[in-house]
Amino acid sequence: MPEGQIDEPAYDATDGRTDRRPAGELEAGVLAALWAADGPLTPGAVQLELGNGLARTTVTTILTRLHAKGVVTRERSGRGYAYAPAQDSHGLTARRMHAELDKDEDRGTVLARFVSDLSPEDEQLLRSLLDGSGAEGGTA
Repeated sequence: MPEGQIDEPAYDATDGRTDRRPAGELEAGVLAALWAADGPLTPGAVQLELGNGLARTTVTTILTRLHAKGVVTRERSGRGYAYAPAQDSHGLTARRMHAELDKDEDRGTVLARFVSDLSPEDEQLLRSLLDGSGAEGGTA
């Protein structure tokens, strides 16, 4: 499992088995709750938003790890913290793309292969963005 990803067991009451959740599922759920909120949320508020039976301590651990990765910000709220997303979902996707690109020494080859696998519509959108004639968030 990649460093920093959370993969907690899920208890199945029907047969008593403990199954593993897909990597990143908990983080994605926490981020979705934060993006849907009107402002920063405490771990307890995130827990209520998720409504899936996670312990508050589990939610706190997820938020702490997301903060360490720079994905969320936090501010003091009483004795604890309230958390907010550092970026919207599009910004996070772009950040992940940069992180993947940074893992390879031959950026030119990586970018060339990425572009060669784009659909014609995505290639045209990328061209218009690079030319400065495309609007962010639009489609070609």
